[in-house]
Amino acid sequence: MNLQRKAITVFGIVAILAVLNLLLFQNIGYADGVSNLNTTIEHVDSNTSSSVFAGIAKFLSFTGFRNATPGHIIMIIVGLIFIYLAIKYEYEPLLLIPIGVGVILGNIPFFQDGDVNLQVGIYQEGSVLNYLYYGVVKGIYPPLIFLGIGAMTDFSSLISNPRLMLLGAAAQVGIFLTFIGAIYLGFNMQEAGAIGIIGGADGPTAIFLSSKLANGNIINGVQTSNLIGPIAIAAYSYMALVPVIQPPIMRLLTGKKERLIRMKPPRSVSRQEKIFFPIVALILTTFISPGALPLLGMLFFGNLLKESGVTKRLADTARNSLIDIVTILLGLTVGASTQADVFLTQESILIFVLGALSFIVATAGGVIFAKIMNLFLSEGNKINPLIGAAGVSAVPDSARVVQTEGLKYDSTNHLLMHAMAPNVSGVIGSAVAAGVMMSFLM
Repeated sequence: MNLQRKAITVFGIVAILAVLNLLLFQNIGYADGVSNLNTTIEHVDSNTSSSVFAGIAKFLSFTGFRNATPGHIIMIIVGLIFIYLAIKYEYEPLLLIPIGVGVILGNIPFFQDGDVNLQVGIYQEGSVLNYLYYGVVKGIYPPLIFLGIGAMTDFSSLISNPRLMLLGAAAQVGIFLTFIGAIYLGFNMQEAGAIGIIGGADGPTAIFLSSKLANGNIINGVQTSNLIGPIAIAAYSYMALVPVIQPPIMRLLTGKKERLIRMKPPRSVSRQEKIFFPIVALILTTFISPGALPLLGMLFFGNLLKESGVTKRLADTARNSLIDIVTILLGLTVGASTQADVFLTQESILIFVLGALSFIVATAGGVIFAKIMNLFLSEGNKINPLIGAAGVSAVPDSARVVQTEGLKYDSTNHLLMHAMAPNVSGVIGSAVAAGVMMSFLM
């Protein structure tokens, strides 16, 4: 009973505020700002002769009820959908719940005027969210995420079968085709480069590159739009929907006989190989693509902490506490950056369409390239083309999808360890592609 009474009380207060809002402000436009607010207060004073009503009027002008727009409501619903998908279907809950809550936080309506800075919104200088968002704008959070990923990743499957790295490279075709498509749709070169990286299905890389190329800055005399929010949301959304998007493409492009291909078990990898790999890979990849140094440097550094065997505490911190903290901050601020007046634009819609197409193309590129490789391989060395879908860098979700699909056709054919090779190479490939984009467009 007490709970019911409390609920009735809360809803009663909300209803009263809504009624007062309608009665006192039905003829006042939000866009009129502070001047109209003062006029309203004077009007109320003259008619009621009461400062109490003037105070109530001013209070209501600052409430979310007064400042809400259809855009705010739409984005709050989007945030709720993200939370629902994360809890109900467990679609990347570690990402979607922080992002969903961030979307709601970023779209709580509040009074805005050029002369008034409440220091509440993520784009308002001095607000807490604005300070936290600094890590996104300056590309601080993505390298820290890569540090944690490196400390969690086992490159053994890639080391034991290096040819599978080609599948990770092939999947990056989605990035460059999307780049061309974005230019065709009217985005400038820098914006198109940032949008194209969505095809890699790598949220941190997408944020890192968009913070460099599409942050509302001027590059080579070209003014770019701030597309960090739409790009990040699109990238993480498609990462969460990997179990939904990839299986139909995998079935469409492969025959039943191909799905039943058994691959040789990966060979055992020595401890020395595991230690040397991150060092050699770091030097080679960063020499090829120096722009990706913050990402690749942290990735291989984290892996060396894990494989060295003498920095267990540091590795544990990187793959547990650190990555969890950064994921919370990244998800929350990226979600909050989707403020309705910034996010609900034609550009955002185009970015989501391009992102979906790029992800489909990337998945198809990996599968098709695996089929092409099989044309040149002997019967006992054939590759199950399903693992080509893991070439996108959604680690380890794409590899798990491959495992699940393989077991549907043969309950004893475990593809997970094989799929991890193109999966981790996809992480490296998307980061290298980001560095290449920067070298051409900065």
